[in-house]
Amino acid sequence: MKRLLVSVVCMISVAHAAIDTYEFASDAARKRFRDLTKELRCPKCQNQDIADSNAPIAADLRKEIFRMLGEGKNNQQIIDFMVDRYGNFVRYKPPLNGKTALLWFGPAGLLLVGVVIMIMIVRYRYVIPIHRPDALSPEEHKRLNQLLDTKIDD
Repeated sequence: MKRLLVSVVCMISVAHAAIDTYEFASDAARKRFRDLTKELRCPKCQNQDIADSNAPIAADLRKEIFRMLGEGKNNQQIIDFMVDRYGNFVRYKPPLNGKTALLWFGPAGLLLVGVVIMIMIVRYRYVIPIHRPDALSPEEHKRLNQLLDTKIDD
């Protein structure tokens, strides 16, 4: 009975925590709100947009976006406000500039460097024969073959 009561309380608190209700003047405003909350990243969760995050800061950002939409601000003004406050990190697709060039080209650059290193290693191994100190000279090979060909009489 105690487990049932605990599980019911947990379900009620979880269901209550994740619901935001906003009254929009039109469906276009609702769509703009949805698009903006999907475009902006939660500063706390870091891998969720603010539409899907249950973090308190994401709820505050949703309220702020709703407030700015009510004031008649356009999408770019809202995004600029969020970027000024939280930096380019808050955007899932940061703009390409000097500060974010490493984010855009870093993974491709590392992949390219890895491929070049692999090609150099493979070429080095096939072009330059590996000299092993334990390798036998041609005379030693001949002597070894003679020894292997002779039968040992018991």
